[in-house]
Amino acid sequence: MRFIHFILLPVSICFGIITWIRNLLFDMGILTTVRFQIPVISVGNLSMGGTGKTPHIEYLIRLLQNSLCISTLSRGYGRKSDGFVMAGKSSKATDIGDEPLQFIRKFEDILVAVDEKRVRGIRTLIDKFPDLDLILLDDAFQHRSVSPGLSILLTDYHSLYHDDFVFPSGTLREFTCGARRADIIIVTKTPKVFSPITRRRIIEELHPRPHQKVYFSYIKYGVPTAAFEESSFCFPPKISFLLLFTGIANDYPLKEQLNQYCSNISTLKFPDHHQFSVKDIESIKRTFEDLPTQKKVIFTTEKDIMRLRSSELNSLLKDLPVYYLPIEIDFHEKDRSDFNKDIFDFIARNRVKSDDLS
Repeated sequence: MRFIHFILLPVSICFGIITWIRNLLFDMGILTTVRFQIPVISVGNLSMGGTGKTPHIEYLIRLLQNSLCISTLSRGYGRKSDGFVMAGKSSKATDIGDEPLQFIRKFEDILVAVDEKRVRGIRTLIDKFPDLDLILLDDAFQHRSVSPGLSILLTDYHSLYHDDFVFPSGTLREFTCGARRADIIIVTKTPKVFSPITRRRIIEELHPRPHQKVYFSYIKYGVPTAAFEESSFCFPPKISFLLLFTGIANDYPLKEQLNQYCSNISTLKFPDHHQFSVKDIESIKRTFEDLPTQKKVIFTTEKDIMRLRSSELNSLLKDLPVYYLPIEIDFHEKDRSDFNKDIFDFIARNRVKSDDLS
């Protein structure tokens, strides 16, 4: 693999230079960027994916939904629709994408929209909903046409961006110098027990700029939940084999968590945001049937379930014991209160500015 990475290095350098020039043009004002009066928070990453953007957006929603009118705005990766689309309870993943579908189904009091052109999307939201207080941009760190009021950059504890390189020899979308645009850096998927020594070491390695704050988050897992509401299966007290199928970038934290239920785990890994087919489901069912025991279950992710529930494939899995683990994120120790304060302070400052301008 290292040899392949070495061979691809010239391509990565060319790709990195192209993105660097693009960023430079935005920095110089040659390419235009728009800053809105309404508070806008961007959550994104330097890598191709898998840093935990969705649960961090959900953390912000839980933090703010009781006091503010909030909308999320995503490009709607994997959808078959175009342009601006408002999500509703009857929306499908093919209409809006799996992550927006997850937002709209989990949170009743927020607005969820998708638009591949973020500037247009924000303008449409402001026109449609004059009382809107805040927009959360999902996966928008490289969308330079919008200048967010607060930019949050995520990096995976097990694959920090400073240890990575630009695609295709690595997984980064741009050179690591792009991290300087962030206001807050969150190291995600850290162990729940986290030493101060490790914390200091990572901060030194990331070398944040004076204006940047670094926080550390970890995943909190819920109990096994039936994937389909009409399921008649009850989670068994003892499991001999477990089949895990996923269509996400990184499944290692979930596999580690599932070890507490069963040490014999078979995996079927599909590409990130994979649109499952009948052939895929048949492969999953065959693999499950071949497991040499009756004490067996199937697990997948909450995000994958969103795609399967809203498709015709739903019926093909209903007769199987399929579960997922709901996830949330939390912050270590004082990070939680400090991060929350940063968010509330940002909103307070920018809402005052908006009121003054109106």
